[in-house]
Amino acid sequence: MPFPDTPSVEQLSQVIVQVTAPSFLLGAVAGFVSLLISRMNRVIDRIQALDAIPDGEGGKAKLGNDIPRLKRRAVLLNQAIMFAGTSAILTCLLVIVAFISAYYRLRHEYGVALLFVVALGFFTAALANLVRETRISVHEYEPRR
Repeated sequence: MPFPDTPSVEQLSQVIVQVTAPSFLLGAVAGFVSLLISRMNRVIDRIQALDAIPDGEGGKAKLGNDIPRLKRRAVLLNQAIMFAGTSAILTCLLVIVAFISAYYRLRHEYGVALLFVVALGFFTAALANLVRETRISVHEYEPRR
């Protein structure tokens, strides 16, 4: 396959304009993953602290009831991190496809649009898991009757 002519400056600038929104999405995903990891670390630290309480103490049984809820939160956060990571990978692929398509002078609108929609879908799933995890964490602190 012959090496293609390099794209013109106008073509490259058009691709750069087209990947601006995905670049913002990548920045948002990076900050979001940081938030998810910090929440995950707090949940894991709390599980470890509860596990460290000696069995003989009366409060262990009461506090031990929180462990299944904390594990559920950890599962939701882990899924959210996976969804966000998948979103970031798809967004990177989108940018790569856009530049390679410009280089080979191929139409890429449909492929890029599909990748962007799927990346946003995974980001939405990650946000939904954060909402579910937050709901569980808020209910942890409600007074028990």
